[in-house]
Amino acid sequence: MGPVQNEMLLVLVLEDDVLVQDMVRDALSDGGFETQVVPSGEEAIQLLEADSTKHRALLTDINVRGSLSGWDVAKRARELNPELPVIYMTGAAADEWPSHGVPNSILLHKPFAPAQVVTALAQLLNQTPPPHA
Repeated sequence: MGPVQNEMLLVLVLEDDVLVQDMVRDALSDGGFETQVVPSGEEAIQLLEADSTKHRALLTDINVRGSLSGWDVAKRARELNPELPVIYMTGAAADEWPSHGVPNSILLHKPFAPAQVVTALAQLLNQTPPPHA
């Protein structure tokens, strides 16, 4: 399969904590995923708007740098790509998930084990049809 397969498993990670960035990047890499990490919602949305089908999933912290929250980014991501799996990571904002989270998303409470990220992602990807070539 080669490079094409890797492109299909690119995950956009929105997280401004370097320690969490590294943990998530390592966990996803071990799980066979490529990651593209950005620290602000604005940057995440720029990437999504540039190519809405490039990423196979969005993994987002809720409270990040910039004026946009993870909730905002996920909503915009879903407008661009309704099938996009979304995983939220948060320590404080979990109670807002029912009202702010997008459908078919998963919320991971911080701190979580690295393997939980891969499990959640696999679960969502299994429910999602692959993008049309």
